[in-house]
Amino acid sequence: MVWRDVKGKYRQMAFGPLWIILIPIVNMVIFSLIFGKLAKLPSEGVPYPIFTYVALLPWQFFATATEGSAKSLLSQQNVISKVYFPRLIIPVSYVMAAFIDFLASFVVLIGMMAFYKIMPGWRVLTLPFFLLLAAATALGVGLWLAGLAVKFHDVALGLGYALTIWQYVTPVAYSSTLIPARFQAIYRLNPMAAVVDGFRWALLNGKQAPDWTLGVVCVLVIILVVSGAFYFKRTERTIVDVI
Repeated sequence: MVWRDVKGKYRQMAFGPLWIILIPIVNMVIFSLIFGKLAKLPSEGVPYPIFTYVALLPWQFFATATEGSAKSLLSQQNVISKVYFPRLIIPVSYVMAAFIDFLASFVVLIGMMAFYKIMPGWRVLTLPFFLLLAAATALGVGLWLAGLAVKFHDVALGLGYALTIWQYVTPVAYSSTLIPARFQAIYRLNPMAAVVDGFRWALLNGKQAPDWTLGVVCVLVIILVVSGAFYFKRTERTIVDVI
């Protein structure tokens, strides 16, 4: 199902799989012009293009995985109605397919780091943990929304707007150091804020090092995934009838 999603996503497109790397690159250019050049937001001592691209990679992975898993039951209703198999495979496969997109975009990041002569240290070893945190957050949200989207189709429609709002309350285009100190603890309870800051800390020696809030975020995400799985299993019994 992962391979089917990867092939089907870019079928009959002029640029095909190139969209995997074009989307974050185009966003990087736009953010660099608006927030870097015009607004002149600080970038923690590193060139703004790579500062925002490092954040766009996990965010794009999260957004793609969340949207795919949330709409997975609706998009695969023909398969669901004909063959029985554990339905949980469907949203998980969309998260895994988003990871393939992430790897392709990460190759561009390696080239950018070489161009700017940025060499990560031992912190890069923590990168898989932050990527796993993003995947778990996407899966947890996706499991909850997948069941709801079957009953209420406007859930899938509103998800795009919700992700746009979520992106702007996550330090993708700006540094989280701009958030006032009294709001930092609450702000960093956003799982994707922890992920983005973690990526910058691991790859660019960012200023926002992980602290106790990361432990709280991990607990919240685990609760999100477990509760989402239980809800998904409950709705799974009647999915075929509703669809």
